[in-house]
Amino acid sequence: MKKTLLTGNEAIARGAYEHGVKVAAAYPGTPSTEILENIIKYEEIYAQWSPNEKVALEVGIGSSLAGARTLVAMKHVGVNVAADPLMTFAYTGVNGGLVLISADDPGMHSSQNEQDNRRFAKFAKVPLLEPSDSQEAKDFIGAGLEISEQFDVPVMVRTTTRIAHSMSEVTLGEREKDQMKPWGRSPQKYVMIPAYARLRHQLLEEKLVDLQKYSQESPLNRIEWGDREIGVITSGICYQYVKEALPQASCLKLGMSYPFPETLVREFAAGVKKLYVVEELEPFLEEEVKFLGLEVTGKEIFPLTGEINVSMIMEGIGGKGKPSPLKLSDYKPEEIPLRPPVMCAGCPHRGVFYTLKKLDLIVTGDIGCYTLGCLPPLEAMDACICMGASIGAALGMEKADPALKGKVVAVIGDSTFFHSGLTGTLDIAYNLGSSTVIILDNRTTAMTGHQEHPGTGRTLMKEPSASADLEAIVKALGIERVVVADPLDLEEVEKVISAEVAAPESSVIIFRSPCALMVKEKGAPARVDVEECGYCTDCIGLGCPAMVNDTREGEVRVTAGLCSGCGLCIQVCDFDAIHKEGETGE
Repeated sequence: MKKTLLTGNEAIARGAYEHGVKVAAAYPGTPSTEILENIIKYEEIYAQWSPNEKVALEVGIGSSLAGARTLVAMKHVGVNVAADPLMTFAYTGVNGGLVLISADDPGMHSSQNEQDNRRFAKFAKVPLLEPSDSQEAKDFIGAGLEISEQFDVPVMVRTTTRIAHSMSEVTLGEREKDQMKPWGRSPQKYVMIPAYARLRHQLLEEKLVDLQKYSQESPLNRIEWGDREIGVITSGICYQYVKEALPQASCLKLGMSYPFPETLVREFAAGVKKLYVVEELEPFLEEEVKFLGLEVTGKEIFPLTGEINVSMIMEGIGGKGKPSPLKLSDYKPEEIPLRPPVMCAGCPHRGVFYTLKKLDLIVTGDIGCYTLGCLPPLEAMDACICMGASIGAALGMEKADPALKGKVVAVIGDSTFFHSGLTGTLDIAYNLGSSTVIILDNRTTAMTGHQEHPGTGRTLMKEPSASADLEAIVKALGIERVVVADPLDLEEVEKVISAEVAAPESSVIIFRSPCALMVKEKGAPARVDVEECGYCTDCIGLGCPAMVNDTREGEVRVTAGLCSGCGLCIQVCDFDAIHKEGETGE
């Protein structure tokens, strides 16, 4: 059999291929994005980006009802958006098997929170699988689909950033024969009016009893006996850390962590002198162990936030498991300068935030590249909660304090607007608000790597598609004042924003310019005429990584290799000291 190195996300895509998935849907979100980007390599699978995670799961539900094996992927906060259909889909059950990938982000490498979605699996009453490497990431897709079809329930496969993006060896297999199940009309199963839902809820509870029996005997859960002085219960990536830190210790590896395999846990606990639980974020497993009346140590020595590492385990459990001679604490990397996140050189969002700061407006922000507008030196964002929240928050501020009228703007990207900005905009129109909404339209889902969306005119599978018309959509929602402007023209930006916030009615400004990383033809780079420069550093206030403030020499320079030629620095210079390469001042 062929073996290769795959990331967890690549392995999940391969698992979908090998185990007969026919339809895959998702909304891009780190650390899950690459799953669908790899699935499109397999022609046997139809794959799509949906406008948001709720729609992705609903498409997946339809695919499952039609009888196809289905995969739906999203990052952890996406499950919040998809929770409405998920909770009821657990009642109806499946036709073709369905796995829902929840890619959690301990340590918040790219997220606004680090919620532990193992809680969601228990809340929704659906089985939970947790792979610990790329091989399992592939194999657990097959296991999840089989469990889904055997027990007539959707299955959550929870990964984390380290699993999603780390590479390990995977043995490849062939694709299974398509297992389409025939559609059969069954209103009592699929139409969740209260009378039918009560019956389905009771049936789901009965399934959970059977699923727990399955979990007790499943090879996904296994005891690895070693030194019985210490026993560690763990799951997911933490299993790898435990094996490195305590290679001789006894270990109970839970690949199926919900429903909780109580009998297996009791057997393991009885076989060791001291019991520990090692898990990231919530004490999900620890609470289950304590519910059984067993004495266990967990969050007393391990943090509730951030990631676990090998060093923490060695120090926390005291090395009683005969740790390996190499300790992470022995490795002392050289200190390197911090590189704070920053908008790219030439980013069309930069001038908008520069102007919002200049006008001293309150800015309710959203999720995307533009969230970086909160950081120095721009510092022009005052709130950011979740996808789409900027618009509702702006309306709420205006309604709470009428004195804030004309002082608040909502900022949202084009992909985020399609994701969850439409309803907020409708709310402004319906409830007679006068809020100003700024849509930063760079024609892509930039933050997660330039994925397509309903406004780009292309699908995930690169098929030409209708391009959603932002102006027409906004007007259809009831906002009459819609202005389209160039975000790279600072004079126009300031003029338009000032006019719209002063208007008595609600308005939408669409600042339209492509993402700088997608522009192939760059303009001539800027250069600073040191003789003319007054060293006011206003250009540094743009936060462009191409601008260098040499404090030792007392001068500003432009790194030509980084400069995109956007011209913003030229526009803010009061000394006429910055010009395009090859040009001179008058």
